[in-house]
Amino acid sequence: MLLTALEFLGLVAFAASGALAAVRARLDVFGVVVVGLTTALGGGIIRDVLLGIHPPTSLRNWPYLAVCAATALIVFAFHPQVARLRHAVLLADAVGLGVFATAGTTLALNAGATGYAACLIGMTSGIGGGALRDLLLREIPLVLRKEIYAMAALTGAVCVWAGHALSLPAGAVTTGSAVVVVAIRVLTLWRHWNAPVARPPEERSL
Repeated sequence: MLLTALEFLGLVAFAASGALAAVRARLDVFGVVVVGLTTALGGGIIRDVLLGIHPPTSLRNWPYLAVCAATALIVFAFHPQVARLRHAVLLADAVGLGVFATAGTTLALNAGATGYAACLIGMTSGIGGGALRDLLLREIPLVLRKEIYAMAALTGAVCVWAGHALSLPAGAVTTGSAVVVVAIRVLTLWRHWNAPVARPPEERSL
């Protein structure tokens, strides 16, 4: 029940972040809903496709679509007020990242994937929706430009893999690994840490 509640919290946060980005890009209400749904459900759909789960879980259970669509519509209607809740949205987003990355890794391991593949699938489950959001808005995905986001998801996935290899209780491993992801995200946001970026080559004077 706790993981389910956290999963829906993550869906709401992802849908809200996608809808806010779409509002800033001046999309109409349909576009806002589409981007919100893509952000919230994209990572899980990619995960299920990679694992051969057809149709994807989020398309078989209507509450996933309903919650995400309702969130996007609320953001469209009240986006100035939602934008002021930036810190709350970022915290919820961190929780969603932790839950999706670790739950995706667990699902992949239970489906017989190797540890290496399971970690990549788990990371993709966490960051895939945001990457698709940025592509729809014609931007370079945020996870490739700045912030320690994908690495946080990958760290949580590796923790799940390690716990699985040590035969630790699955529930405790998944929950603990999600906490690790959330802690990394909160710390990096608080300290304004970003992944290193290469300096552009110096232009030679003619």
